[in-house]
Amino acid sequence: MSENRLNFKEMCATFDVTPRTLRYYEYIELLQPDKEGRARFYGPRERARMKLILRGRKFGFALEDIRQWLLIYEKEGTQAQRRAWIELADGQLVELAEQKRQLEEAMTELRKLRDETAEAMGQTAD
Repeated sequence: MSENRLNFKEMCATFDVTPRTLRYYEYIELLQPDKEGRARFYGPRERARMKLILRGRKFGFALEDIRQWLLIYEKEGTQAQRRAWIELADGQLVELAEQKRQLEEAMTELRKLRDETAEAMGQTAD
């Protein structure tokens, strides 16, 4: 491995993604590795992009939204794209807050049912 580049297998291992995922990100042009014959190499730019892609996926963004994020990250985005990104992020924050509320509600209901069941069996809840 070069100091500044990872090969395909190392890239998969570093970011804990499957080869299929990595190939797909290349296919849709989110990543553009250097190619030498059939070998692919990922330099600092592609590793930074991969970090942003995975962060975007963690936040629940669609890949096309992530593409816009990458354009903005690379300073190629226009002011309109930046405003659109802020609106997109605001919408995703609302969606994540709703998911959190629903998850907390489900956990509360499950704890209550678990405690009621344990009490009916004569056990104490942990």
